Amino acid sequence: MIKRAAGAAIGGALAVGAVPVVLGALGFTGAGIAASSIAAKMMSAAAIANGGGVAAGSLVATLQSVGAAGLSTSSNILLGSVGSAFGALLGGTKKATPGSPPAGPRASGEQPGENVPQVEPPKSPVRSEKHEK
Repeated sequence: MIKRAAGAAIGGALAVGAVPVVLGALGFTGAGIAASSIAAKMMSAAAIANGGGVAAGSLVATLQSVGAAGLSTSSNILLGSVGSAFGALLGGTKKATPGSPPAGPRASGEQPGENVPQVEPPKSPVRSEKHEK
């Protein structure tokens, strides 16, 4: 239960905190779209597709708005909720545990697999040797 709660808290915080970092790395900054960035390439493609301008409400316009002003409170709440749900889901997963090691202390100098019996390769069939005279 604690792992799930911790996963939810971490997931929510990461989701809200990562958006400005990722948008800034893509080139959507507070000062505008950074030159030679992915955002500049997206803006160029959108402008070409729309006859020279970027349409209001388009993906590029929305990302630039968020990059410049940040997310609204309601968007942060929604993003944090989704991140928390995802974090709780990941925090609640159980990993398969391997079988427990054999009980008892090992003798000094004993290495794993040292006392494993060796399997002999199969022997060729034995032919009875008859002496023909």
